[in-house]
Amino acid sequence: MGNHGSGVTAKLANQIIVNLNIAAVSEALVLSAKAGIDIEKMYHAIRGGLAGSTVLDAKVPLILDRNFKPGGTIKINMKDITNVMSTAHELDVPLPMTSQLLEIFHSLVANGELLSDHGSIVKYYEKIANVVVKRED
Repeated sequence: MGNHGSGVTAKLANQIIVNLNIAAVSEALVLSAKAGIDIEKMYHAIRGGLAGSTVLDAKVPLILDRNFKPGGTIKINMKDITNVMSTAHELDVPLPMTSQLLEIFHSLVANGELLSDHGSIVKYYEKIANVVVKRED
């Protein structure tokens, strides 16, 4: 990929994309839930378009089932995002969205989610919007 250490930096770039994608999905789900939209129907409607992604397909069904059993824990992803920010600061690269994501992780840890899957990012947004994303009954 390039100079020594490039693989590690590529992994950090991957973590930015994955975790910010989960955060974006979470924001969209919470907005939709608050508006009274059937999330499962919306998910099936948008997944084939440009908003579709591996993250969307992997996380939405779990979120709808309220399944936050760890795959990639908040603990591990918070460590990775902390490393992202450290590397970014060393290189003088501002990463405002990733910086905000790190604060979201800190909030989740403060609320007992350290060992939950990183899909529990949705819980941060649910809490501040006072809504829960779930399947229609």
